[in-house]
Amino acid sequence: MADLYIDGAWTSAREKRTREIRCPADGSLVAEVDEAGGQDTADAIAAARRAFDEGPWPRTPANERGDLVLRVADLLVRDKELLARAESLDTGKRLVESEYDIDDIVNCFRYFGKLVTSESGRVVETGSEGVDSRVVYEPVGVCALITPWNYPLLQTAWKVAPAIAAGNTFILKPSELTPHTAIHLMRLLEEAGLPAGAGNLILGAGPEAGAPLGEHPDVDLVSFTGGLQTGRRLMAAAAGTVKKVALELGGKNPNIVFADADFDTAVDMALTAVFLHSGQVCSAGARLLVEDSLHDRFVDEVVRRAMLIRLGGPFDERAQTGPLISAAHRAKIEAYVAKGLEEGAVLRCGGARPADPPHAEGFYYLPTVLDECTGGMSVVQEESFGPVLTVERFTDEAEAVRLANATIYGLAGGIFTSDEAKAQRVASALRIGTVWINDYHPYVPQAEWGGYKQSGFGRELGPAGLAEYRETKHIWRTTNPSPQGWFD
Repeated sequence: MADLYIDGAWTSAREKRTREIRCPADGSLVAEVDEAGGQDTADAIAAARRAFDEGPWPRTPANERGDLVLRVADLLVRDKELLARAESLDTGKRLVESEYDIDDIVNCFRYFGKLVTSESGRVVETGSEGVDSRVVYEPVGVCALITPWNYPLLQTAWKVAPAIAAGNTFILKPSELTPHTAIHLMRLLEEAGLPAGAGNLILGAGPEAGAPLGEHPDVDLVSFTGGLQTGRRLMAAAAGTVKKVALELGGKNPNIVFADADFDTAVDMALTAVFLHSGQVCSAGARLLVEDSLHDRFVDEVVRRAMLIRLGGPFDERAQTGPLISAAHRAKIEAYVAKGLEEGAVLRCGGARPADPPHAEGFYYLPTVLDECTGGMSVVQEESFGPVLTVERFTDEAEAVRLANATIYGLAGGIFTSDEAKAQRVASALRIGTVWINDYHPYVPQAEWGGYKQSGFGRELGPAGLAEYRETKHIWRTTNPSPQGWFD
């Protein structure tokens, strides 16, 4: 077994530790992989440092870096079936969802492969004769890229593609639960011609394999997508060496439905917003805010349709959503729902594991709706990251905005209304990074992705995503130097 990729070579963990990867849909063994320790991570950091300071990649012309990124996109297309299957086995998500993800990943690599060749700095006017002044872009250096388990390869693409396009070297640390598409991607980068040491892969748990990435002085940037508490620890660790930090820490996202919304569309999107991938989506619309006059009819229909959602594994073509990632995560969801009921929420559907035998071996949880919630409840304030929808009432536009903004998070949210002026007013008033109007969940690589408040900072995708992995330098040059005579 040799699942770590360090300095251009596949290698085993020094301490010979392994981890079993099991499919969340049925608990079946997918594979055993190496489990790195602190010394393995230190080796990967050293390799990335040498590759940045001495190797060819940071000095490779932008058009050649872009060509390599585009070659990776073509290889992803070639291996789409293998990658989608591996993603589904690791995460338990439906194969069709994984196939959609691979298409998005290909688009991400193509976007950054083209973008890096089109941005070449700018000339700055100084108003002085005999001077030229220009701004140029340079790579940040060694980047630690730490990715989550819910969209393993997509989140990796959002980090790796701009990082290498900009000329950086990196250490990738995927979630210990979902490593296989990261392993495959590293093989594709190797095949595409990424120089030794420019890309390195470490597998394992955060405390052992990931923690050194935040602390080590040879790491210049840490990009992390995951939970708030881990993000806080990484940010504190990075402060010791004043690293650049990009954090995306999830959200408790409001989905606001006004009485004048298109009823059928709003119901359909309310279900999609929270039950896609069993709610294991950072932008999930887990908070449904409904105008009081519409509440009863709307929630009744959401509950009716939620009870019809079919659960199933990756290769069940009838399934509409899948299992949770692990037994531990399911237990967290169960505790979350129990606390909500203690606080006064009304259980309208779900709130339990499915009773049918086909789901007994997997980590399934029924789509759940908690009605009559209020803003002070922990179920409204805390991220569940599961198939749990809380419902709050509002009476007017001002109250909708106040409720929507009343959490520590600010990642994403939706607005459903037929009044365009109202939609724009509310969108402007929401303190969140992405607002969908009469829709939920779509994104394009050209748009930035990031959050307000404790959902993190730093922007991924779009030109700003590339900027996270580049330094901006202003170069002033006097073309006719002469003594200034200040102290003559």
